[in-house]
Amino acid sequence: MLPLVTHPQYSYEFDHGHRFPMQKFRLLHQYLREQGIATSRNTHRPGTAKIKLLQVAHCPDYLQRFVANKLDKKELRRLGLPWSEGLVRRTLISPVGTLLTCQLALKHGIACHLAGGTHHAHYDFGSGFCILNDLAIAAKSLVAQGKVSKVLIFDADVHQGDGTARILSDDDQVFTCSVHCEKNFPSRKAQSDLDINIPVGADDDRYLAMMMAGFEQAIVLSQPDFVIYDAGVDIFIDDPLGLINVTLAGIRQRDRYVLSRCRELNIPVATVIGGGYDKNELALAQRHAIAVEEADKIING
Repeated sequence: MLPLVTHPQYSYEFDHGHRFPMQKFRLLHQYLREQGIATSRNTHRPGTAKIKLLQVAHCPDYLQRFVANKLDKKELRRLGLPWSEGLVRRTLISPVGTLLTCQLALKHGIACHLAGGTHHAHYDFGSGFCILNDLAIAAKSLVAQGKVSKVLIFDADVHQGDGTARILSDDDQVFTCSVHCEKNFPSRKAQSDLDINIPVGADDDRYLAMMMAGFEQAIVLSQPDFVIYDAGVDIFIDDPLGLINVTLAGIRQRDRYVLSRCRELNIPVATVIGGGYDKNELALAQRHAIAVEEADKIING
């Protein structure tokens, strides 16, 4: 069975008027249960991170100030989420969820985290709804544990993974590849190991051709023995923060390609959901489910 990782705290009580769709994590798990993909036998619940784990990618002072509600107004504005105890609880669980997903993927070939992909979090500040960089934390932890020697973070969120690129810029054992809309947030781009700049308004054909070429180039350049795949769905044509025109069929083709290529190359892969925005959070959750559905097809033959 396909291992899934989630936690009830991922969707806590949150302002429904806020732009961030906090209930999508709960709705994603609910939808996958209804489809018979998520069951009690294949669903895993992560614990809460100890600060020592988070320090592999983050500044101790920043971590302590976030937990203690000591961030100033400018920092909170850049973060984009109001501080609350619920936010702290989910924030300390999610990186453990991504690391657990990676450990399960090493064992089963593929595993999916029903959250994660907070790639705008930097070493000492949060940004763009991202507080801790679960991608960097998981990748650095896997290498430190001696479980892998080279990790490819393949980030297909519509926004560049700037925090991931900067945190890992001097790490030779983690290769960052970001496939993103060239004219979207963040306005000041970082330098990933490989950046694939998708033009505004790109359709399925243009996007998929560039994404596939980017993936193959990243594999050749990095020679990874593990892949973390950020399957952001904000590339969708109707996503309010996207700016490119990929259909649901295009998202499915993208996810199928990345996951099946990892399978063909015998490289374990862990998925995270990344970004996706919509007032209709159930429809959004169903878009996020596409990567899980494709992973389930692969692992179950």
